[in-house]
Amino acid sequence: MSTREKILVAMSGGVDSSVAALLLKRQGYDIVGAYMKNWINEDNIVGHCPWMQDIDDARAVADNLGIEFRVVNLMKDYRERIVDYLLDGYRRGLTPNPDIMCNREIKFGVFRAWARDNGFSAVATGHYARREQNSDATWSLLEGADKNKDQSYFLTLLSQEQLADARFPIGHIPKPELRALAREAGLATADKKDSQGICFIGEVKMQDFLRQYVPDQPGPIIRADDGRLLGEHRGLHYFTLGQRKGIGIPSNTDNKAYVVVGKRSEDHALLVAFDGADAPGLFVNEVRIHSIAWNCPPLTQPRKLEARVRYRDPRVPAEFIPDPAPLSDTSAHSVVSIAATNAAYPTTALVRFTEPQRGLASGQIIAFYDGERLLGGGVYS
Repeated sequence: MSTREKILVAMSGGVDSSVAALLLKRQGYDIVGAYMKNWINEDNIVGHCPWMQDIDDARAVADNLGIEFRVVNLMKDYRERIVDYLLDGYRRGLTPNPDIMCNREIKFGVFRAWARDNGFSAVATGHYARREQNSDATWSLLEGADKNKDQSYFLTLLSQEQLADARFPIGHIPKPELRALAREAGLATADKKDSQGICFIGEVKMQDFLRQYVPDQPGPIIRADDGRLLGEHRGLHYFTLGQRKGIGIPSNTDNKAYVVVGKRSEDHALLVAFDGADAPGLFVNEVRIHSIAWNCPPLTQPRKLEARVRYRDPRVPAEFIPDPAPLSDTSAHSVVSIAATNAAYPTTALVRFTEPQRGLASGQIIAFYDGERLLGGGVYS
């Protein structure tokens, strides 16, 4: 591969993408930095949306590196592909994952298309993940070397085509070493705090974001085991399976905490139980999934593998059983425009776990692994 490959670096204004640009520059690549302008909080949602500061920080790093810097306006695409997906999911009682969708639909979707249209052969990001070429010229996506920062889960739905155009320059570097590199290079973002907010929206609480766009629809809070009425909630969209905090009802005298175990759409009831292994509906041995996407040859036969049921959870043993019975209730599907939906291979499956798993919420994402290698994933039904 020529070191003069022209790469567009997605610079968010954070230290990770800054060091990604630094390393590519040192390696001799022809790079340009670009900030994806996806959201500017025009509706004045409560919270911190620092897009202007992020642009200034990204530009300062680009100036330091002596590279061209651009701002790419993707606000319309972001609203249609991420915000609408997010809001529609919550309106229907799901728990969407905007970060995973943002990577597939925006960073390695419309931003990648913009890059190709403007003469770039690849897009680089500051993800803690690694990419390796296989003997057949395809690519494997591996966990980041720093297991405390690994972000492979957020790349679960990338296709092989997207992976071929992706570059992850920092995937082999521990975070402390990365910050040291940034300080040595005099980068303005060297000690900048990592963002903890919704993808590209900023440090905004999900409840505040939802309150702006989804009308409250109150309903009862009911104990799942005996049907006892415990209180009232403002809307099912504020809650997710497995949630303990913010339910709005006190623990009992034995200091047992309530946990959300279900939602009942017909009467807008929020179902709760005392947290524990016997809480009805909280732990499951198997789960149905849909909208499956692979970055490797699709699995068409049952197979033992490992699954990451949510970000930060460890990989756990599981069996993948393709298409046991196609889903008939499409209303359970999140609005995910996964190209694989119309593919020849099964896009629904049963996942059976060796040990029960807690709080698997409809609309969330499960990722499949073979050791450190990410194979693909799907959406909980």
